[in-house]
Amino acid sequence: MGNLNVSTYILLGDQAAGSGASSLMIMGLFFLAFWFLLIAPQKKKQKEQEKMISNLKAGDNIVTTSGIIGTVVQIKGECLIIKSVDSKIELHRSFIQSKWISEKSK
Repeated sequence: MGNLNVSTYILLGDQAAGSGASSLMIMGLFFLAFWFLLIAPQKKKQKEQEKMISNLKAGDNIVTTSGIIGTVVQIKGECLIIKSVDSKIELHRSFIQSKWISEKSK
């Protein structure tokens, strides 16, 4: 009987070690899936956004994150001056959402 308990313990010990390695592998696979499905596409989108903002020039039509549509009049370092309707607005580059392509220019 004593030998049976020792052999049972040895068998269960081997199974426990195997399940730890497989659990680690599963966690690694979840991390890789998380990386490729969420993190990598977001980084790619962020780089495209930064490239678009750095390539802005006077005369470009833009949309701000608050929905204001305007035309870039002047660029002063990290700030842009845009004209929207009859007013000029100064804002930071980080508030630019995208370039605007109006129906007239299509």
